[in-house]
Amino acid sequence: QVQLVESGGGLVQAGGSLRLSCVASGLTFSTYRMAWFRQAPGKEREFVAGHMYSGGSAYYENSMKGRLSMSGDNAKNTVHLQIDSLKPEDTAVYYCAAGRGFGIWTLDRVDYWGKGTLVTVSS
Repeated sequence: QVQLVESGGGLVQAGGSLRLSCVASGLTFSTYRMAWFRQAPGKEREFVAGHMYSGGSAYYENSMKGRLSMSGDNAKNTVHLQIDSLKPEDTAVYYCAAGRGFGIWTLDRVDYWGKGTLVTVSS
């Protein structure tokens, strides 16, 4: 019923940029907060960016600060993640997530996951 669909991934060269998108359906968009996680091969899924609360400001993973920007389009139930200055170590599947609550994001606070979009950064 609830569906999160990511798009925008692909193959880019180091230093390039991507804008990922997540379209949510089947949920009341305004009552959920959104986030992005990523998972690289052989590594644990980790937080990348997310809202502090529904409709609130975003915060970002410390090591990626300055390269990330979340934005949204409420009319389209869509959130975006702009990633600049991509590095090979950014290569991962990026997942859109929706949840409730406030404050920091942890895996246990995610109610719904998208299937992910693959970002591959070549050196």
